[in-house]
Amino acid sequence: MKKKGKLIIISGPSGVGKGTLIQKLFENRELPLVLSVSATTRPPRPGEKNGIDYHFFSQNEFDRLKKEGSFLEFFEVFGRHSYGTLKQDVDNALEKGKWVVLEIDVNGAKQVLEQYPQAKTIFILPPNQQTLHQRLTHRGSESEEIIQQRLNESQKEIEQGKLYQYQIINDEISKAVQELTQVIVAD
Repeated sequence: MKKKGKLIIISGPSGVGKGTLIQKLFENRELPLVLSVSATTRPPRPGEKNGIDYHFFSQNEFDRLKKEGSFLEFFEVFGRHSYGTLKQDVDNALEKGKWVVLEIDVNGAKQVLEQYPQAKTIFILPPNQQTLHQRLTHRGSESEEIIQQRLNESQKEIEQGKLYQYQIINDEISKAVQELTQVIVAD
């Protein structure tokens, strides 16, 4: 019988580099990792593919799935777009013995922990607010107004990050990836 997988929640403020760290983490082919593909109502960014980067849904489709109880967690970002994790995707991967990585916000993490209290929680921190601002600006995908909203929200998220089992400062990518790998493989 195959050993059931484990659930790994990675959170942190927007622009902290979660995606980059997770991408590097997945380069370690020895780990049975699978990234949960989030659902969203936001339009795809250039180069993003449906079912690979996100499951892109209309707001009506998203609301129907929410009503049906298809999401493990869901939330709305700044009143603009909805995001969520499809429960069936996570359950299927766990049953196959995979280590499922959820890249979700702190509110989503709370929702997931209600159903999976054994999940490993990791919070990624920026070295400082100035670096976070530079990273958000460098992305070039949001207006200065949205960047400021994200920076304001990051303060609240960082406070809640203290509730996670592990905190990793992303000041140097290779060091942060090494720490992340150590945390994930430890039992």
